[in-house]
Amino acid sequence: MSTALTGFDPKRKHWSNVELLHETVTNPNIHIRGTRSYYSNAWTGSFEDSVVRYHYGDAYSLGAWKPQWPIDQLYIGDQVCIGAEAVILMGGNHTHRTDWFSLYPFPEVMVDAYVGKGDTVIGDGAWIGLRAMILPGVTIGEGAIVASGAIVTKNVPPYTIVAGNPAAPVRKRFSDATTEGLLSLGIYQWDTAKFEALKMLLCADDLAALVSAAKAYDDEHNQSG
Repeated sequence: MSTALTGFDPKRKHWSNVELLHETVTNPNIHIRGTRSYYSNAWTGSFEDSVVRYHYGDAYSLGAWKPQWPIDQLYIGDQVCIGAEAVILMGGNHTHRTDWFSLYPFPEVMVDAYVGKGDTVIGDGAWIGLRAMILPGVTIGEGAIVASGAIVTKNVPPYTIVAGNPAAPVRKRFSDATTEGLLSLGIYQWDTAKFEALKMLLCADDLAALVSAAKAYDDEHNQSG
């Protein structure tokens, strides 16, 4: 049986050895929901060291300076898969005002020069491909796929595949009706028992069967409760 998703050995770099984010992330401005999101750090350092860039809250920045502006937050849902060498850009030094004649971040105007981009959100069940880059303030929807090498500059709708530079929709993973059905189920808000009971139907593509089973599960447990 594979042990690829059971733990993280920082001394071993291999594509099957993943870093479970809830076990390793320490930055207070990075929020991990659930226990199954991972980074495949086959050829690079840890998630915080190599993926998240320009984000206040790491050990060095906490000890070196105190920001004078609100810190954009990074939110990562449950069961998010992040490929090796992906990059998530944050708002640590957005001090280059494009509406000013000078782009240079002179110390005396640093506070006025800073322009936040807003929080970055990677939704539950999303897959971020190898060497993809996510720009600040972007929301990746539930179940979306960001292709390898894509540079994401705009929000990605749920269950949509994007690719290219700048990333653009390639196709929807499912019909609109199926996507709406999946979102209405609130799969990633299910408790562990319900998720485990219906997991095999999630690893399939029969929405009617999933909806029926979810209803039956709820009916049974509401009665017993």
